Amino acid sequence: MSRFIGLDLGTSSLKAILMDEDQTILAEHTVPLKVERPHDGWSEQDPKSWETAATDALRALSGKADCSDATGLGLAGHMHGATLIDADDNVLRPCMLWNDTRSAKQAAKMDADTRFRALTGNIVFPGFTAPKVDWVRENEPEVFDKIAKVLLPKDYLRLFLTGEYTSDMSDAAGTAWFDTGARDWSDELLAACHLSRDQMPKLAEGSQPTGRLRPALARELNLPEMIVAGGAGDNAAAAIGAGVVRDGSAFLSLGTSGVLFAANAGYRPDPASAVHTFCHAVPGTWHQMGVILAATDALNWLANLTGQSARDLTADLGPLGTPTKTLFLPYLGGERTPHNDAAMRGQFLHLDHSTDANAAARAVMQGVAFAFADCRDALASTGTQIDSALALGGGTKSDYWLSAIATTLNITLELPKAGDFGAALGAARLGMMAATGAGAEIATPPPIARAITPDTALTQGFADQHHRYRAAYELLKDH
Repeated sequence: MSRFIGLDLGTSSLKAILMDEDQTILAEHTVPLKVERPHDGWSEQDPKSWETAATDALRALSGKADCSDATGLGLAGHMHGATLIDADDNVLRPCMLWNDTRSAKQAAKMDADTRFRALTGNIVFPGFTAPKVDWVRENEPEVFDKIAKVLLPKDYLRLFLTGEYTSDMSDAAGTAWFDTGARDWSDELLAACHLSRDQMPKLAEGSQPTGRLRPALARELNLPEMIVAGGAGDNAAAAIGAGVVRDGSAFLSLGTSGVLFAANAGYRPDPASAVHTFCHAVPGTWHQMGVILAATDALNWLANLTGQSARDLTADLGPLGTPTKTLFLPYLGGERTPHNDAAMRGQFLHLDHSTDANAAARAVMQGVAFAFADCRDALASTGTQIDSALALGGGTKSDYWLSAIATTLNITLELPKAGDFGAALGAARLGMMAATGAGAEIATPPPIARAITPDTALTQGFADQHHRYRAAYELLKDH
């Protein structure tokens, strides 16, 4: 039987999985990664660390299971990163990551140019690739002048693995240089940024072959020269892993950041809503998503502040109750949907003598739930209604948090049975599609272990608190 590998380049780790033709996971391995934040609003990573992590993970996989029959490898990765290389494939500077917000001024200037929203279907957010590269042009001109290629993080990893300069539609759609309806680079938008198509990678659908593992690397890792698929940005890959490809199906990701994702059979952009509208990872499909920049990241921030672990902070919260007066706005590094506000920062409101660490944890978790409710409302404004969603990500280990989110959004959250149904599985499925010619039919939804339904007795209380949360943002955003 053929086997397939998925690599998911995350912000804090790279994960590799091996699966067989029945999509049974045979082995997995995770390598941690570091993020550097040298200044406020900056978030960077060394692309060379991705090479080391991928090599270590692939070597570990082949040590845990037989990879001699591996025929396809898929890539997933965090989106929007600006990885700049010169004509000799040397990295010119650390990669500016998706949550790097230093280019707010450049993003605002691009967004004021009506061509960008019209062609990309999106607001130009500071986290997108184009404004970050323009920041380099203005602040590091000696670097900008040497740019031979701009690669997204997973596509830099592809260059290391295959020697090919290629990106897929879902990831490229998050650069702000992409004509999302036409599924192609926009020469007009590139020229507006003093760049050309020659500096961009080739394009492929996520399920298409884009090259093979380099012979020398294959020998070094004792792996076959397998086909490498186009792959996907992390959220589109997670959707493939979760089987969210049918029009109207959805998932909610409670990870470092938060995502409310809905698959679409057609292209339905509405930039004014601050909803992301991107290509999906399989041909002829698109997706929409609301994005919040700090989800579990907000709870981890509180853990660092209090000196307690996130596990300890959330261990004794008990059942969900009426929300307290204390509010937390989780804008630790700005926010995407619906505010497009890189300058806003996190806030605690209505603290009193009774606010202990557990009460602060409740407020943080409820604040993240309210941020998801903002995303729900933004999606609804485009005509996308969500009644239920798969719940994915590390934060789903907390029933309290899931209950808070389900009650706030008034939707059912479905928890998959034990197993990994995230971006690494989606990448492996795309690798299987590229190697075998299969299509989206192999991206089946997982079996459901249980469902978290809204607590109807608390729904109105959470709706009222969400209204106060929105009002707090409006009062504080300019201060």
